[in-house]
Amino acid sequence: MTKSLIRNVVTLGGWTLLSRGAGFARDMMMASYLGAGPVADAFNVAFSLPNMFRRFFAEGAFNQAFVPLYAKKLEAGEDASDFAQDAFSGLGAVLAVFTVIGTLAMPWLVWAMASGFAGDARFDLAVEFGRITFVYIFFISLFALLSGVLNAHGKFAESGFVPVLMNLVFIAAMALAAWRGWDMGQTLAWTVPVTGIAQLGWTWWAVTRAGFAPRLRLPRWTPDLRRLLIIAGPALLAGGVVQINLIVSRQVASGTTGAISWLSYADRLYQLPLGVVGIAIGTALLPELSRRLRAGDSAGGREALNRGAEFALALTVPAAVALVVIAMPLVQVLFQRGAFGPDDTANTALALAAYGLGLPAFVLHKVLQPLFYAREDTRSPFRFALWSMVVNAGLAIGLMPWIGFIAAALATTVSGWTMVAQLWLGARKMDEAAHFDARLRSRLWRILLASAVMGAVLWGLTVALGPALDAARWRWFALGALVFTGMACYFAAGTLLGAFRLSEFKSALRRNRG
Repeated sequence: MTKSLIRNVVTLGGWTLLSRGAGFARDMMMASYLGAGPVADAFNVAFSLPNMFRRFFAEGAFNQAFVPLYAKKLEAGEDASDFAQDAFSGLGAVLAVFTVIGTLAMPWLVWAMASGFAGDARFDLAVEFGRITFVYIFFISLFALLSGVLNAHGKFAESGFVPVLMNLVFIAAMALAAWRGWDMGQTLAWTVPVTGIAQLGWTWWAVTRAGFAPRLRLPRWTPDLRRLLIIAGPALLAGGVVQINLIVSRQVASGTTGAISWLSYADRLYQLPLGVVGIAIGTALLPELSRRLRAGDSAGGREALNRGAEFALALTVPAAVALVVIAMPLVQVLFQRGAFGPDDTANTALALAAYGLGLPAFVLHKVLQPLFYAREDTRSPFRFALWSMVVNAGLAIGLMPWIGFIAAALATTVSGWTMVAQLWLGARKMDEAAHFDARLRSRLWRILLASAVMGAVLWGLTVALGPALDAARWRWFALGALVFTGMACYFAAGTLLGAFRLSEFKSALRRNRG
């Protein structure tokens, strides 16, 4: 992996780690105040709606098409700022109209997301919260576009701080609501648009300092914008397929009170390694590959992709094993208090273990997909996403009568591996850069073996520390012992087996600090 790429990955990963740490504090407060009851279910559905469309509009399709074009204009010395302004104005106009339509159509959106709510209090609450939160899509989608501009300029720290800011605002709002005696559900709903304004405002300031001053103006129909939409079209459809998978999962879970919250809490836990490693690598890799392919540097592209995959697997395979082996103590210590009881812990842990099995797939997806978008190929990922959608829907709906809400999590994992298999096979046919080199193949089995050793140690230690994990006074220390012992065991085994060299991680951190 090139020095600049690993530095950017570590920068993004570091900020994401801070964000997830603040996010855990936020989720622990939410679990304590709301548990997994009707208000929690309603808020999770309401908050998922703007986030779902955000991934559809900005972070998924639009940004994946925008970043390569913008990066290539920068590389060629063309007028990239004018192109970014046209994209900003066009996206802003579409979002303004869509926000109004979505707010008015909220009852239908809630029914489409969670028809199991119909006929009980969760439905009316979700509609009420949804009308408050939906404007978030306008602010967060424009933030995502401006983040793409910052990333193309190699400025990852500025956009990486924004998720930390969001979680801090949520924590402050809940603390204030508890102190003042406000309704917690209403407080959380109103906090969502406040965080959107804060995130967009920070990024607007950062991108202005980088030399691009975004302006609100009427959109212009230009050849570059037309090309952007042509490239983004299949990616928009692919993003729609991904969101259909999410809708299927919500529908499967909505028939069981608390299930949407169980899946949401589990999702946030496995998002820690996914965000720190997978999303960071994918975000940094896209502009890197775009520049190298523009310059005809196929060998450099292959090196970047292989080192990205190696770095991702070295960190996420052991994380996946840990999420499966210690799912119960993780959820118990982090969430079980207040309104969040033992049954909620057991069901959330079951979902977390199911998601954990798919973690390497979700990360490899982020590593492999930029190779297609860097070559402006958005059609292939769309075709792959369609097949993954069929797998997801078939398993989730087919298994639901037999295993209940957990079918949604298992279907997500299997469809994730299906997507990765298609991306890998498609990339190998398309580009020499997608072939795994001898170093990655040699290290992969060593990573798997070191992770298995760590898993066995964690399982034995979980049994030994069982009483301490159940004791309120000692459970944080016991969980800390589990986590740090697992990390030490994995890095020791990995070093002895030759899965990696600790100097590589130290070098990455030194380059990031420098």
